[in-house]
This record gives sequence, C-alpha cells and structure tokens, in this order.
Amino acid sequence: MGRAAAAGGGAGGARRWLPWLGLCFWAAGAAAARGADNGEALPESIPSAPGTLPHFIEEPDDAYIIKSNPIALRCKARPAMQIFFKCNGEWVHQNEHVSEESLDESSGLKVREVFINVTRQQVEDFHGPEDYWCQCVAWSHLGTSKSRKASVRIAYLRKNFEQDPQGREVPIEGMIVLHCRPPEGVPAAEVEWLKNEEPIDSEQDENIDTRADHNLIIRQARLSDSGNYTCMAANIVAKRRSLSATVVVYVDGSWEVWSEWSVCSPECEHLRIRECTAPPPRNGGKFCEGLSQESENCTDGLCILDKKPLHEIKPQSIENASDIALYSGLGAAVVAVAVLVIGVTLYRRSQSDYGVDVIDSSALTGNPLLLNSSMQPDLTVSRTYSGPICLQDPLDKELMTESSLFNPLSDIKVKVQSSFMVSLGVSERAEYHGKNHSGTFPHGNNRSFSTMHPRNKTPYIQNLSSLPTRTELRTTGVFGHLGGRLVMPNTGVSLLIPHGAIPEENSWEIYMSINQGEPSLQSDGSEVLLSPEVTCGPPDMTVTTPFALTIPHCADVSSEHWNIHLKKRTQQGKWEEVMSVEDESTSCYCLLDPFACHVLLDSFGTYALTGEPITDCAVKQLKVAVFGCMSCNSLDYNLRVYCVDNTPWAFQEVVSDERHQGGQLLEEPKLLHFKGNTFSLQISVLDIPPFLWRIKPFTACQEVPFSRVWCSNQQPLHCAFSLERYTPTTTQLSCKICIRQLKGHEQILQVQTSILESERETITFFAQEDSTFPAQTGPKAFKIPYSIRQRICATFDTPNAKGKDWQMLAQKNSINRNLSYFATQSSPSAVILNLWEARHQHDGDLDSLACALEEIGRTHTKLSNITESQLDEADFNYSRQNGL
Repeated sequence: MGRAAAAGGGAGGARRWLPWLGLCFWAAGAAAARGADNGEALPESIPSAPGTLPHFIEEPDDAYIIKSNPIALRCKARPAMQIFFKCNGEWVHQNEHVSEESLDESSGLKVREVFINVTRQQVEDFHGPEDYWCQCVAWSHLGTSKSRKASVRIAYLRKNFEQDPQGREVPIEGMIVLHCRPPEGVPAAEVEWLKNEEPIDSEQDENIDTRADHNLIIRQARLSDSGNYTCMAANIVAKRRSLSATVVVYVDGSWEVWSEWSVCSPECEHLRIRECTAPPPRNGGKFCEGLSQESENCTDGLCILDKKPLHEIKPQSIENASDIALYSGLGAAVVAVAVLVIGVTLYRRSQSDYGVDVIDSSALTGNPLLLNSSMQPDLTVSRTYSGPICLQDPLDKELMTESSLFNPLSDIKVKVQSSFMVSLGVSERAEYHGKNHSGTFPHGNNRSFSTMHPRNKTPYIQNLSSLPTRTELRTTGVFGHLGGRLVMPNTGVSLLIPHGAIPEENSWEIYMSINQGEPSLQSDGSEVLLSPEVTCGPPDMTVTTPFALTIPHCADVSSEHWNIHLKKRTQQGKWEEVMSVEDESTSCYCLLDPFACHVLLDSFGTYALTGEPITDCAVKQLKVAVFGCMSCNSLDYNLRVYCVDNTPWAFQEVVSDERHQGGQLLEEPKLLHFKGNTFSLQISVLDIPPFLWRIKPFTACQEVPFSRVWCSNQQPLHCAFSLERYTPTTTQLSCKICIRQLKGHEQILQVQTSILESERETITFFAQEDSTFPAQTGPKAFKIPYSIRQRICATFDTPNAKGKDWQMLAQKNSINRNLSYFATQSSPSAVILNLWEARHQHDGDLDSLACALEEIGRTHTKLSNITESQLDEADFNYSRQNGL
C-alpha cells in the first residue's frame, strides 16, 4: 500500500515515503539480527557482519551537464541494506534509482551500488541559494551514513573575452606583458598562448611566464619575440580564440664613434663622419639622433690660401683687411647713434601733450644698449635687445652685471611694444634668435637672470642676495610595525608606510626631503622635469610590503600627448629610468592622477618625474600670480608677475620669497595651460588709469621665450613692472595683467588694490590642506579601519570563478593597467588598498569605496554604517573622528 501511495503521489509522495522506508529497513535489519542470535538463518540481503555502519567505497563526484546530456551520480557502500539519493534536501523517488548488489570476497560483506540520472531541466528548474546538489544515504543494522554533497552545474563558455591582448611595440630587452581575461565559463576556462599559431611552452623558455593570471610575460624582449600572439581559452564545453595581438620588438639606432678628421681641404675645412650602424635601427626603431657629419676650419698652418701657407701671406694684406673692418664698424656706430638721437627727439615730442616728460634719465640708463658706452661690441655675433628681459627668480643668483650684458644668450627673444619703437620706425618684433634645430623642442641654457637696474637709481626688484639660501626642505618621523604617514605640509608630497611593512619590535626614523636648489636632473633631448626631486630614506631600510610615495606634477595628463617617466638617482649621482608610467613592470607601480603621481616602491632613494612630449598638444600647467609692493621711491610701485609649474611646492617657494621681500598677493592665482608648440609667453599690463599712473618705458609688454617656460625645471619665472604715480595723493591702483601664450591659452589677473598697507584688502591663497602634524603613526594615519581592511583582504584575495576577486576590486577603483604587479604580491588586495589610502589622503571618501564593494556584490554593508561591535576600540574611535 505504501508503494501504491508513493507511485500515485508522484515525487512528492516518494519523498514522504522514503524516510519511513529506510526506517523500516533498519528495523527489519535489527529484527533479523535478533533472529540470528536465536539461531535463525539470515536473509540474503542482510550483511554478514551485523552492527557495522555503512562505509562508502565510492561517493558522488561534482558533475557538469554538457548541452542537454544528463549526468549519472553513483554511490557504493558496504555493508548496506539500502542506498537512496537525496537532492537539495528532498528524497529522490525509488523508481529513479538503479541498484546493484555484490559480495566483497575479502570481507564477505555485501556491497550495494546505486546511481541516478540528473537532467538539465532539473537543474534549471532549481532556484536556491547554492548550486544544485545531491548526496547518498546508506542504511545498515547499526544506523545510517551520509556521503559528501556533489554539486551539479550546467557547463558553458561564453563567446567574448573579457579582455583581449593588445598589440605592443617595445624596445629590445624591454618587458612585454600581454593581458588576457578569458570568457566567463563553468568550469573556469584554462588558457593557452599561441605565437604565430604555435603553442608556447613556458617550461622550455625561462624568459617567458604564463602563470600570472592568464597573462603572458616576456621578461626581456628579443627580436625573435616579434610575432602575432593569440590567447586560447577552453573548458569541457568549447574553445575560444581571442583577437590576435601583434608584438614588434624594435632596436633604436646608435652612433658609431667619430672617424678621424680628414685632411684640410682647399676651402680650409676638414671633415669627420659617423654612421648609424652600432646597431642599426630595426623593426621601426628610431634613427640615430644628431649629426652624421661635422666640419670645422683648419688651423695651425694646415690651411693653404692661394696655394700658400697662411704664415707666408704678407701682413700688409691682413692689415688692410682689418682697417676696412674697423672703418666699417665706426661708420655703422655713427649712423646708429644718429638714428637713436632722432628717435628720442621724436618720442619726446610725441609725449609733450601730457605736459610731462615720460623718458627720464632712469629710462635711458636702464636701457641695456646704453649701459656702457665704452664697451666695444662683439662683432662675431648679432644681438638685438629691446626693453627689460623677463627674469628668472633672483634668489640664489648673482645680479646681472654690466660686463655680462653682451654675453651670448641662447634662446632669448624679447618683444616690446611702445610708441618709442614706433617712432624709430623699427619693426614690431625686435628679437634675438638662438640657434635652434627644426623638429625638436628648444632648451634654455642654465644661465640665471635677475633684474637690471640703472646706476644710482632705486632697483625695480629688491636685492635678494642677503636672503638665506635654502637647499633642502625636510621632515622626519619614527615608524614601527603599525606603519603611518609622513607628510610635507603645503607641498603635495607624502609617504605612506603600510601596516606590517616594518617587522615587529623594529622602528625606523624615516625622513623625506625636497631639493630646493638647482635640479640635479638635467633633461635630455625634449624631456622636461615635471615634479620636484623628492628624497626618502634611510636608503638601507628594507620593507616587507611596498610603500606609497605621492609626488605632485604639472603635466596635463594624457597618454596621447605625453610619455611620462619615473627616474631615480643612483649613488653615483646619475639619474636612471625606473619605468615609464604606461609600461608594465613587476618591480614598481605608478598611478598617474591629474595633479599627482602615486608610486608603489620597495626601496628608498631620490625620485622625480620627467615628461617627453609626443605631440605639440602636450600641456604643462602653470600657476600665474601677481604680487605688489612699494619701492624705496615713494612714488613707485612694483608689480611682479610669476609663472611657475603648477605644483604646491613650487608656488610655496614664491610665497616664501615674496614674504621676505614684503610683497602682497594682489589676485587669486590662476591656471594657464602652456602648450609645447614652441610659441612664447607674453605678459602685458593693461588699462592703467591715465593721469594717475604711468608705466616705466619699455616695460608695457614683455615676452618670455618658449624654452625658458617649457624647461623651467620647477624654478620660478617672473617679470617685473614698475609703475609711477603722478602725485603722492594717488593711493588706489586698478589694472589688468594679461598672460597668454601666442596661439594658446590666456588668463587675466584683475588688480584692484590700495598701495597703503592700512587700506589694503588681504587676499589669502588657500593652499591644499595638509596635516599640521607631518608624522602620523598607527591606526589614526589610515582612513580604512584595520579590522575592516583585514576582512576586505580575506574576501578578495581568494580567487573566484566569477571574477569577483582582487582584480575586480582594482577595476572598481580605476586601476586598470599593469595588474601583473599586484599578482606578484602576497596580498594583492592589501596593496590596492594602500594605493587607495595614498589617493584619498585628503578626502578619505569611504562611502565611494563601500559603493565599489557593493557593486562587486561581495559585501552589502556600507563602511560608513559599521556598528561599534564590529570594530575594536581604536578603530571605532578613529572612525568617529573622521565622521564615519
């Protein structure tokens, strides 16, 4: 009757009946056992060793359903009176079981084997918190035994790769990293790499590694590594091919050494050559830079003129030639003086309508052409100066002397617009052109310029030679196993020491400094310095996990226009490249944000960022500001306009210098986008109130050469303007300062101030808020409480078939490149969180991190709502202090 009920009630009836059936079997076995004690014969299905629990010889294995084919789950146990399957907590109908019984000859026990089929439809119809599962339950005289749970999943492999490998062009001996994230699948796909359709065996080539999260890493590129690479993904269902990535390993050309000089030619020249063959460029590598041929005049009697040695030429001809040159020079000088006198006269007449004489003795004596009339000009080089030159910061520089005014100044171009120049009939652009090669970015020389003053007159800028010279800005702190953060206030530079980076019971005094003198990193070619030179130490200290160094930069970040490099200074004082920001590396990691670069490192030293512009659209961000102060002459007022690289440290230098000079910030600083298009910077003073103020002659508009701005090397650049009141009763000044790059960006600084300190409105520059405590140690230095950090690492360090692991954590935090670096770390999640701490030291936006975790689907608790019971006391107090 029980069978009829089960059959009539379907699967549900079977599930209600089978437990009772098992109990009946167990009871019958017990009765049979008692009967055996009374001398009765054992039934055939009863084991020969009563009182033994069933032992599973074979348990069901995890299985995958391929397409629509059902799978079989098997169980085998001894001794066992019956075996039934239970799936997802419910009994499987007995009619779905197929059982077999045999005798174990070694023990004499009966062995029972049972199997069932599971279909695709059954798995698809199941909706539960976990995968579809089944297990066996076996009965004997003594009781029951349960097997392991076997999961049943539908196998599949999606068509599209989550990340296809991308083609690369790398220099020889560079590192090649090809990323591959296979399609989602069950079971997870295994990856194999092909080169030119041939499988790659990393075990036979130590230079190749294919074990790091399906990525292909070639540690040192060889010419033979060029080719087409394909990522193959396969599981039990299907195989998939990624898009092919073309890798080109190129060799840049280098110059042989120069040949010997040739014999002297009839034209008094000899030559030497060199060829680009050591090695020659290959696979699209750059051709050698520089000249392949040089020539110069022959000397020491080697040159023959008219088939006679030079020492045999009669001195009379030489004297005649020198006389002609002398008389020509004197004639040109007389004409120049005459033109100058006429021009000054016309200019004075043009200014007579105002009732004042604009050109005074200081104007003439301030003109560099007239500073030293007794000086003989150098006839070997042509120069034209018009008006004051825009000057670099005079701090730590000697003021320009008269004897140096006519020294060759490369790359200087000064433009002045004034009625005086118009009256002379001089063209609008009077300029000096330094020698410049086409196709390259010009570079300024290392000469320093200061203000030129007239003799016995008040200088435009105060002499700063008495100010103390600063060469280093430094801060220190003592750190132990709990880690911490070292900050250099108002510079944008900071150092994060992670928890556990220093071994327990150890402590180190760690320091950090910024070079305030001339940069020791001399740029090569078109490369420019984009950041301060930052030193952290001690250099012999070792850490167990990477620390994070934050360095500000002034580049308008774009991989299309910039190639940015991290460089380190060696113990010998030379600079070597650590990595390009866009390269793949397992030794360090660079994350470039709009205003700072966060670097993960494992060794201390001196670091800096340099940039190589790829196109003319590469942009440096400049901060422009205007300061003002009274001069010793009560009628004069000085304006100083600064253009500095947009890093907090660089502008703090300007603020500090102006504080020593008594300068006052007259307008909130603004950003100027300066393009690498070789066009100069122009600074003008506009809208000066007439009849109240006048500007010194030749200073209304000043132009700075491109190279002086582009290659400023974090050194402040400024132009000085001197204004003069007509009467002492004028106390208000309003004008505009226009700073613009020719064919580029423009900014206007509006000056509205009182020259009297008692009436002046103070404009405060709000620098980036850094901690007032340079060194923070322990939990208070970190935004993420330590207990929460540990839970995140434990969750995401574990690989997950659905991809919800540390790689997803990196992606949700906008870390999308060079993931191989994190794969080499013992805890990738911890290093990712260290990078998050470095990026968010000012905002500490834990809500955004919580949202990222919720998007991944591995946590559903916002960090900002953590209860007190979830945190230890130190972490909880720190969270409350930070508004969490």
